[in-house]
Amino acid sequence: MTTIRQRRVEKGTEVAEDQPSEEKNVKPDGKILSDHTGGKLWNILSVTVGGIVAISLGLLTSVYVATLHENDLWFSNIKEVEREISFRTECGLYYSYYKQMIQAASIQQGIVNCKQYLEPVYFYIYTLFGLQAVYVIALYVTSWLLSGTWLSGLLAACWYVTNRIDTTRVEFTIPLRENWALPFFAVQIAAITYLLRTHLQPVRERWTLTAVFIATFLFSLTWQFNQFMMLIQALALFILDCFDMLPTAKVTWLYIIQISGLLLVCVLQFFNSMILGSLLISFNASVLIARTIQKNLKKGSLLNRLGKLILHVLLVLCLTLLINKFIKKILNLESDEHIFKFLKAKFGFGATRDFDANLYLCEEAFGLLPLNTFSRLSDTLLFYVYVFVLFLMTVAAVIVAFRNLSGSNQVQFMEKMEECTITLKPDAAYNLMHTVLFGCLALSTMRMKYLWTSHMCVFASFGLCSTEVWKLILKCIHLYTSQRTHVIKYSIPIITLLYISYKFWPGIMDELSELREFYDPDTVELMNWINNAEMPLQRLPQTYQHLFRSNTPNTAVFAGSMQLLAGVKLCTGRTLTNHPHYEDKNLRERTKQIYQIYAKRSPEDVYRILRSFGTDYVILEDSICYERRHSRGCRLRDLLDVANGHIMDGLGENEPDLKPSLYPRFCEEIKKNLPSYTIHFTRVFQNKTFHVYKLAKHK
Repeated sequence: MTTIRQRRVEKGTEVAEDQPSEEKNVKPDGKILSDHTGGKLWNILSVTVGGIVAISLGLLTSVYVATLHENDLWFSNIKEVEREISFRTECGLYYSYYKQMIQAASIQQGIVNCKQYLEPVYFYIYTLFGLQAVYVIALYVTSWLLSGTWLSGLLAACWYVTNRIDTTRVEFTIPLRENWALPFFAVQIAAITYLLRTHLQPVRERWTLTAVFIATFLFSLTWQFNQFMMLIQALALFILDCFDMLPTAKVTWLYIIQISGLLLVCVLQFFNSMILGSLLISFNASVLIARTIQKNLKKGSLLNRLGKLILHVLLVLCLTLLINKFIKKILNLESDEHIFKFLKAKFGFGATRDFDANLYLCEEAFGLLPLNTFSRLSDTLLFYVYVFVLFLMTVAAVIVAFRNLSGSNQVQFMEKMEECTITLKPDAAYNLMHTVLFGCLALSTMRMKYLWTSHMCVFASFGLCSTEVWKLILKCIHLYTSQRTHVIKYSIPIITLLYISYKFWPGIMDELSELREFYDPDTVELMNWINNAEMPLQRLPQTYQHLFRSNTPNTAVFAGSMQLLAGVKLCTGRTLTNHPHYEDKNLRERTKQIYQIYAKRSPEDVYRILRSFGTDYVILEDSICYERRHSRGCRLRDLLDVANGHIMDGLGENEPDLKPSLYPRFCEEIKKNLPSYTIHFTRVFQNKTFHVYKLAKHK
């Protein structure tokens, strides 16, 4: 029996934005034309207001973190050497290259002189604080795209600021590479979210792909961990593609963009071989190869498709390992082996005595995410809302995945996809998988929490302002009406914003009024002694410069801890034996050898090691030699003892095969000025924290 049914419209709710219907404009009474025009004007007004709010919030966040930095250090009032020392650990190393460029004699050797407009250090830190504005705007836009209302973006930005302790550390670790990279990563996520919208016009799709590529390239260029972050992103795309929750063509483009972005970075970094050996390139290539091998992967019954899917996953994993092993074998790559040793030990696949792996394992930043993180996130209601939205979206994703796999033919598959996008659109599905995978990463490694918590703000605000989420809830309790959905969609976020403002605004004002200042006299004294900075030679007439000689030659080579030597390079420009850039096997091995100054070794052994690297001066730190920050087994001296096969100091158990050392600890014994030490080392500087020794130059 033939029946007539409503004609199925192939275009979804987004047609009004991307492809306005021409049919409405030709109605004779002109009423629909008027409604369409009014709606278009309203959309323009909404986008304008939302854009202004986004830019304003971004700029306010930038000013906020800049003010916190100034208030914490009194940065505008301290000396240049103190400003540079405030860039702790590897931050000092990264800033030193910028300093080297601005002090170059010509544009070819450096960059354009900016001193006539702004002090170089302020140009640098303001650039990074400006990137925070880009970061917040990107988070705002992502939430707006997902929910359809800029109120969601406003809530995401407010959560980002009120949870600042857990969403960023830019104000006290300014030059860190992640602070350059994460804003571009947020822009990339926003671009991917827009790309995955249904019914996107071809021109917009091409421009969006370009934006994704540029953001991916800049993210890859600025952070050494880019390949691991994008590998997780590629896994999210792979999982969703396997369950038919993303358009395969767009996923393919994203794989290609990741590979091409990394390869371009490889070329610009003078053919950095570590990039070529990355798991990301091997994985993406394996997925593309596996697709060509396995045909009709997305056809058949449920059991048939599950079998194909399992084979597909196994094929991709095997190809990834084979390709990666082949590349590393051909290029003789060992740059990232310490990371895999660390991961192996961290997840319980055997203990290790590897010094580099244990150095990571013993750092709090690479440990599990502390539980007090969740209590802080809960104070702003962020964690509660996030868990609520995550639960609903995960249930929806499981249902959608099951329906997609159950489709027996293409017609049924298309019908089910159209049905399911009401509750889980491709852009929402991607952000769901993104937050789940990066959440797992953050839970396992605290340092990576900033990738998760910032996206947590986006995901929670999207769920609170989403029509689909509230429609699903109200339908489940049989209370759904369109009007009720819209009232809840806007009222709950506004109430949440009012609560956040009421509870945290006074605290923010108190924080901005709290004034501190930089104070590290021992390190300042050390840098001034090395450089004789009390009387800069360039300020004296050339005829008098010989009267003010530096305590150490400009060509002197210094050895010490990675963190301190980064500051030495920045403040004095002296040559170093090692530094905190740890992605090079030879440099890692050199650092381990230099650190024998804190091990139980003979003075002859230590002298021979230091001179083999051309060392003229060695700096010993009491904070390392007598370390109490870590527990027994994680102190630097303990790691060295175990790596050298020696019993650790103090009460406690030791592994059975460890033996007592024949020599006392070098950093302690050298201070006794025994003849066996003074023949090789002469103390030339000392304060409460540091001891500097000059090495004798024996024939």
